[in-house]
Formats: sequence, C-alpha cells, structure tokens
Amino acid sequence: MLEKRGPFLYNFLFKSFAGLLSLIMLLVLLGIGVNMKMISPTVVADKGIELLSATFIFSVIVSLALYAVGCKSRKQSSSLKAHVTGNFIHDCWFGVQLNPHFIGVDLKFFFVRAGMMGWWFINLSVLAKSIQAGYVNISVILSQLFSALYILDYFFHEEFMTSTWDIIAERLGFMLVFGDLVFIPFTFSIQGWWLLKNKVILSKAAVITNCLVFLVGYCVFRGANKQKHIFKKNPKAPIWGKAPKVVGGKLLVSGYWGVSRHCNYLGDLLLALSFSLPCGASSPIPYFYPIYLLILLIWRERRDEERCSQKYKEVWVEYCKLVPWRILPYVY
Repeated sequence: MLEKRGPFLYNFLFKSFAGLLSLIMLLVLLGIGVNMKMISPTVVADKGIELLSATFIFSVIVSLALYAVGCKSRKQSSSLKAHVTGNFIHDCWFGVQLNPHFIGVDLKFFFVRAGMMGWWFINLSVLAKSIQAGYVNISVILSQLFSALYILDYFFHEEFMTSTWDIIAERLGFMLVFGDLVFIPFTFSIQGWWLLKNKVILSKAAVITNCLVFLVGYCVFRGANKQKHIFKKNPKAPIWGKAPKVVGGKLLVSGYWGVSRHCNYLGDLLLALSFSLPCGASSPIPYFYPIYLLILLIWRERRDEERCSQKYKEVWVEYCKLVPWRILPYVY
C-alpha cells in the first residue's frame, strides 16, 4: 500500500509546491549571484523601464501566438476547446482557449507564477536601492513585509487557485497575459518606488491600523478561498464547525459565503489597501493598485453574477435572497 501511495504522494506534493520550489530556487540563485558580485542587487530597479518595455512586447507576441494556435485547435475538452467569435480584437483580448498548454506546462499557472515572482524581485531590488540610500523606516518595512507575505502565501496555497474565477472562467488572452506579466509586477510594486522617492513618517496609530487592515484582509481573503476550495472537494466538510448550508446542492451559504456573495473580493481589496497605507495620504499615486482593483472586481463581480444567473437560474435567485450583499455587507 505504501509503495502504491508513494508516487502519488510525490506527484501531489511536487505539483502543489512546484511554484514555491521555483521561487525558492530563484531566490537562492539571486542571493548567490549578489554575494559573488556577479549581479547587482539593484539591477532590476535600475533597468525598470527596459524590463517593462521588453515584457510588454513579449506579452503581445505571446497573445498573438495563443490566438493563432487556439484558432487552429480542434480539441473538444473544456480546457482546450476553441471559442472563436470572429472578432479579432475580442478574441485576442479575452483569449480563445481556457487553459492552453505548452510542452506540458499549464500556461495560465506559469504566467501567474512569473508575475508574482517578478513583483517580489522588483520589490527586493527597490529595497536594495533604499538600503544603499540609507533610507529604510517603518513605512518601507511594512510595505515590503505585507507584499512578501502575500506572495509567499500565494505559493503556499497555490492549489486554491484552481477554484478561482481566473482559472475556471477566464480564457487566456492578452487581458490575462498582460495582467500577469506586466501589470502585476510593475504596478503592484508602485508603493516601493514611491517610498524610495518620498519619506513617509507613520504614527503608532497608523502602523497599528495598517497591520489590522492587513490581518483582517488576509483572514477574509484566505479563509473564503479555502472554504470554497474545500467545499468543492468535499461538499459535506464542516465550515466554522457546522455542516455547510447549501442552496440547490451547489451554492455554499455558510461561513464567509453566507456573509456576501463575493467575500473573497473584500479580503483582496483590504490586502491591496494595506500595501498602500504605508505610503501615507499625501498622494493618490501609491493607491493606484487598490483603486484599480476595486474597479476590476466590481466589473468582474457583475460578469460573474450574470454568468451564475444564466447557469443556476431560479437557484441563483434563491441564493441572492439568502445572501443579499455582493461584496461589502450592508453597503454593496
């Protein structure tokens, strides 16, 4: 029995932590390169514009390649079936296939991993510039710490991604490719760049508030996604110590999902806000990410509501009566 379970356990652990292992390996190689003076710790920050331009061009090329290959696909599986509308701009933007692969690699997961790694590498490079400039205070530490914890948490719980909207509903086109390879690393790191050029002094109350926003956001975001993932794997698994309440045999109305229909979005928004709060309130520039995310998630929530309404019909109507709030209880 153990011999039979051995390969399965190995494959499960390897697939579940492949992204984390890749991240650790790259960090180790980066550390060795810096220690041996083969690479400057600020090289990413120093070449930011060049990297941004190259990554943007690469994302365009990849999107066009995905469109061309997808249009020729004759596969009928849900992941590889071609969804061609005939509108070139629409199909390039939203994508043609749900989960295209290249030499056995799931490109959707690959690009997300690359974007998250790129975000951290940019942050580390900007931090190195801050250290060289002799300017590292509590604002810089909080900004770096919160984003690092978020990135590490993503790789530790990457399995939960399999039940998120991006994976189960969005096809892989320029919108996701650009979002993963360009938008995530180069806009999520704006706070670090801002703090490099602007000295921000936070009061103790501001520091405590910032930490609370991060902790609450993390608990809601991770807790909600974990509950949904566990429910999809085992619909009878208890949630908050009780048997889950379900509508129509498919829609969860327990735990965080009994509070609002997209409670994970609320957690994500609070986390995004916590990344920007260390920058103070003197400018809206460091708040670009949470503002953008708010617009994106409301748009995505509307699309999801329409899709679920068509899919579940009267069951969705009943679900909305039991959980009337979309994202923030008593507000929206």
